[in-house]
Parts: sequence; C-alpha cells; structure tokens
Amino acid sequence: MTLLSAQATPRKSFYYGFRYPSLQFTINSTQPANDLRIDVLDEAGMVVKSFFRNDVAPNTTYSIRWDGTTNEGRPARKGRYQFQVLPQGGEGTVKQLPEEVIQRKRGRSSSSSEPVSLGFNFYAFAFPVLGKHDFGEGGARFGAGRSGHTHQGQDVMADCGLPMVAARGGTVQYSDYHSAAGNYLVIDGKGTGLDFLYAHLAEPPALKAGERVRTGQPIGLVGDTGNAQGCHLHFEIWGAPGWYQGGSPLDPYAFLMRWDRYS
Repeated sequence: MTLLSAQATPRKSFYYGFRYPSLQFTINSTQPANDLRIDVLDEAGMVVKSFFRNDVAPNTTYSIRWDGTTNEGRPARKGRYQFQVLPQGGEGTVKQLPEEVIQRKRGRSSSSSEPVSLGFNFYAFAFPVLGKHDFGEGGARFGAGRSGHTHQGQDVMADCGLPMVAARGGTVQYSDYHSAAGNYLVIDGKGTGLDFLYAHLAEPPALKAGERVRTGQPIGLVGDTGNAQGCHLHFEIWGAPGWYQGGSPLDPYAFLMRWDRYS
C-alpha cells in the first residue's frame, strides 16, 4: 500500500479556527478495502490525535479535518504539526510513491507537480488586523491618560477598510454602538476565560450577541467611528469573569506583538 497523493491545507491554522487543518489523500493498493489510521504528530513526533478510517478504497480521495484538540480532548499547543497515514495494526507509515510515478499515473510530467507537504503551523490566536499596521505613539498604549480615565486597550493603527478577524473564536457577548467606542464587538474567547473587545469598526457588526465566531474569522473592517483620532482598531483583553462583568483589563501589547510575529 502506498500514498498516491497527499496534501495538508492550509499552511497556517488556528485553534477553534475558521479553517481547520485538513488532509486530502489517495492511496494505491492491490486491496479493494483498506483500514487506515491517520495521526497528527507534533514537532517531537508524538501522536496528539488519531483518526481511523475503514474500508478505504484505492484511487479515491479522502479527507480528514482536525479541530485542534488532542486525543484527551484538550486544545493542542501551538507549534508545527504534520499528518501521517498508517495501516491499522501494521508497521510503519503508508509510503509515498516516488514523484515521477505519481505524475506518470496522473498522466503528466513531474515538472508540473507541486511539492507534497503534510505539515502545517498551528496557533492559538490570530493577529486581528489583516494588512499594514503599527502600534502608534505613547498615547495608543494601555494605561495612557485620557480625560477622566486611562486607556484600557492598545490601538492598532491601520487604514480604514482593512479587514479584521477574531483573535480568538468564541461567543459574541456584545455587538453595539457607543459614542466613544463607535461600532464595537465583544467576544468571549473559547477556553480562555478572557473577553476580547474590538472598537471603532467602520460598519455595524454583522455578528450579533449569542452567535459563534471562529478564530481568524472576518468580523469587520478597520474604521474611525465613535471618538477616534484616525483609523485604527482599539483592542482590549479582559480577565474573568469578563468585560464590565467584574473582570479587569489586561495590557494587550505583548499579546499583539507575539501574534504579529507569525501573521
């Protein structure tokens, strides 16, 4: 038994993500039905999740989607992962055919092929602004002075109209307009105990309270609604039990810097 083709997509995925890590594969076998095990391996080669597929036919494409949880039901750690295909109860992986054999079976030259990769990067959070941005001057930082209060978030300066995504998926807590925050959205981050606030959205949020949202899912556009000095995302992180529910704001700067490095 051999792998005729296999490809993992996308190259970058997130826990509770908008797009799950997925494997598409096709085997070549003399048997009409084959029992396979598909593992997700971490960087150390340890199995974090296993899937079992019975009666897999040769020359037929199959798909596996991983939701980012381990065999124990816990969120997997961020890092580099890869899929591996094995026969159930057998030794070793299902071997990849030489590329020239694969292309010959497909009826095209090897020069037209794309490299086969079963690896992908997996992260817990996504950077919320998709496009050129910076973190502004001192007044944009958490704790900066404001009239009668201090700044409770971090501003991400960016052009109006740039798309924004959920830094962490979860449940929408609030979706509204405020004279200071403008159009804003608060998401209770799944499995974190944290709430995430996005303010000054260009348009009223399409997502409403109670709706589910995925990590990396589009949630709106950068804007300057409310009391905003120029186009930017005002981003807040609140500890449990949540935004204006007894929680306290946390400085988002270190979080955003870390997420920005792999965006």
